[in-house]
Amino acid sequence: MRLFRTVGGVGHDGGMAPTTDHPGEQPAQDPIKLIAIRDTALSVDEILRAVGDDAAGGTALFVGTVRNHDGGADVDELGYSCHPSAEDEMRRIAEKVAADFPVRALAAAHRVGDLRVGDLAVVVAVSCAHRGEAFEACRRLIDDIKHDVPIWKHQRFADGTEEWVGV
Repeated sequence: MRLFRTVGGVGHDGGMAPTTDHPGEQPAQDPIKLIAIRDTALSVDEILRAVGDDAAGGTALFVGTVRNHDGGADVDELGYSCHPSAEDEMRRIAEKVAADFPVRALAAAHRVGDLRVGDLAVVVAVSCAHRGEAFEACRRLIDDIKHDVPIWKHQRFADGTEEWVGV
């Protein structure tokens, strides 16, 4: 839920003006800077640039990488696939996070296709005026993406077995 500050009952643009919980701070106009599902390598630098904001005192970043094990088995590689609605669902989650926290800027990208151990699978970042808000918003963003976005993982193990996760 966005809060509104009014000056004489009317925002500066003649309408209701968004506000923050901290006097003197102006919120970002559109805090959702980047939402993407990509079949190419992800860039931490791109995500960090997207959430850069001079009014942000804290930026929280989460980078999910392909690990070499799962459930006691050695992972050689994996593939991510997604439903056509996945990017729209990521945007819906981002909008909810931006509504629930005083977000200055937010960005999220998830990889699909075949990945190797060490590859970046997901990168999300949130900037806020204060670090605690940034940490909380970033945690909610990645947790909700992992839980709600229809992205499935197909793991291939060193022993030749395979497993679908999230299906």
